[in-house]
Amino acid sequence: MKNFFRIEEYKTLLYRILLVYFFYFIARVLFLIYNFSLLKVTSISEFFNLVYQGLAFDTTAILYINALFILFSILPFWKNTKPGYQKFIFYLYFITNLIAYATNFIDFIYYKFIYARTTIAVLDSLKDENNLGSMFFRFLVSYWHVFALFFFTSCLWIYLYKKVRVQHKEIQYSKIKYFTFSKIGVVLILLLMVGGIRGDFKKSTRPLNMIDANRNVTKVEHADVILNTPFAIIRTLGKTSFKETNFNISDEIVNQYIKPIKVYTTKENSQPNIVLFITESYGREYWGAFNEEKQIPNYVSYTPFLDGLAKKSLIFTDVYANGSKSIHGMSSVLAGIPSFKDAYTSSPYAKQKVESLVSILKSQGYDTSFFHGAPNGSMGFQGFGNILGFDHYYGKTEYNNDNNFDGVWGIWDEPFFQFMKQTMDKKKGPFFSTIFTVSSHEPYIVPKKYENKFPKGDLPIHQCVGYTDMAFEKFFEEAKKEPWFENTIFIITADHCNQTFYPEYKKVVNRSAIPLLIYYPKKNLIGKRTDIVQHIDIYPTILDMIGYNKPFRSWGRSLVSNTNETPYVINYFSNQYQFQSGNYICTFDGKKATGFYDISDKGLEKNLISKRNSEMNTLELKCKAFLQDYFNRIVNKKL
Repeated sequence: MKNFFRIEEYKTLLYRILLVYFFYFIARVLFLIYNFSLLKVTSISEFFNLVYQGLAFDTTAILYINALFILFSILPFWKNTKPGYQKFIFYLYFITNLIAYATNFIDFIYYKFIYARTTIAVLDSLKDENNLGSMFFRFLVSYWHVFALFFFTSCLWIYLYKKVRVQHKEIQYSKIKYFTFSKIGVVLILLLMVGGIRGDFKKSTRPLNMIDANRNVTKVEHADVILNTPFAIIRTLGKTSFKETNFNISDEIVNQYIKPIKVYTTKENSQPNIVLFITESYGREYWGAFNEEKQIPNYVSYTPFLDGLAKKSLIFTDVYANGSKSIHGMSSVLAGIPSFKDAYTSSPYAKQKVESLVSILKSQGYDTSFFHGAPNGSMGFQGFGNILGFDHYYGKTEYNNDNNFDGVWGIWDEPFFQFMKQTMDKKKGPFFSTIFTVSSHEPYIVPKKYENKFPKGDLPIHQCVGYTDMAFEKFFEEAKKEPWFENTIFIITADHCNQTFYPEYKKVVNRSAIPLLIYYPKKNLIGKRTDIVQHIDIYPTILDMIGYNKPFRSWGRSLVSNTNETPYVINYFSNQYQFQSGNYICTFDGKKATGFYDISDKGLEKNLISKRNSEMNTLELKCKAFLQDYFNRIVNKKL
């Protein structure tokens, strides 16, 4: 074969990358041996299933770590095969790989202490240690066998690397052909690397994150077998906002203003079914019932059915999301854990025991289900759902009919709502079912048979809002025929906002404005509330409605309680926290207040900090109390 095709070079490159996979497999075996009693892998077949699932995470880590090595191996320098150049990439290969590989060996021992893979948060915690040298020497003595294993595997790796060498050959043919074929090779290999780093080439699937290791496990600890430590460190680089926080706020002040432990005892215990809709990108702007008093010129609603349902429901017209992404909405609504600078679910602390709607309702005998019409694992929902402990996950796989696939994100809302309803029909109850919708999303398309049915409006998303409104209508038409319907609490909200048209919703604070509706056919729960509300209030509200009378962890408040808890909202935008309560909005940079605004000034246009008063001081204190308790509970695993 003429060497301008570079076949031998590519074969050698493949061999060298496969060696990395082989040694990652060895590291996974050793990790399991050292932590066998904690990881509960009970059979060879179970282990190899975990190994198979781990390949995707290995691929991401390996390609990140070897990016420079691969690039220097495939670029057409005409001297790639010369001994000097091959020595250069030899050192590049082993310096990068062995540093990364060593982190796997840390977890042979350290896993027993933290019950998780080492992340950047763990390494970051060492910065304040003044005796790193003595610590290293102590570990070297105490765990000499781990160092010995690392040395042995490294030597074996180097030996196997040298078994296959690139033979030097001068370019004897057209350098133009050499460069042309090399360029094709570079493009193809880089495309494969992009897919490998992301996890696949699907638009609907975000890049792999740590939480995705929980996607298909039956035991939460198995996610740590699937993961590798280099991946855990890479994926948490920059995720350092989760640190212990100390504003010198006493526990008494935290309990006075935030009340992180709630208990409600005024309602009779009951077991209604609960159906929770987290509607993709369904901002408050689109929904007419929430804008009747806003006095927005030429306002148009795109939700005729939901506007009618609102008249038979309790609705809240000043509600805000606690995050900006879909996975933020899931953790905020179901577990009462908001996300700020970094997503909690992407943090090093996401895989811990969490008290949530799911865990508490399960303890009360509920069957718990999560429905999402996207490919299973999309958005990290299945992994986080497994952490929360859902009994059932129903995704595109369980729907099992690609005729209703929208071609981008998942199953159209209309048929998937019906699938959820038919699945719930078979449950004995009580059941708690959460659905995360998909159709009101970019690229803003609707099924062909509905292309001219819904108003196109002023934004591409408007016809999608109309389509999902119709899906709701058909769902409720069918659901009300079922015996479980009357004794079911229906809650409809959104994960976050999307495209905005009216100036009112372009204001900074209103960019997280969402709807919240509670419909309970059995009860006369009707009305319109204007007090400020946030995602994390949904969790305690549901528990209060069913009469759950035990203490539970929640930063939110019940919206149907008589305890007169002070309303507040916290979220994060443009590198600052926004804390709304009482008469003001406080902006906070993580250390101090940077502004105070009238509660009606949603555009944050007039900073009143120069006229600071006692209420403003208390507002800043509340913000600090929340953040101190939030970060410390997460970091110290007290959720």
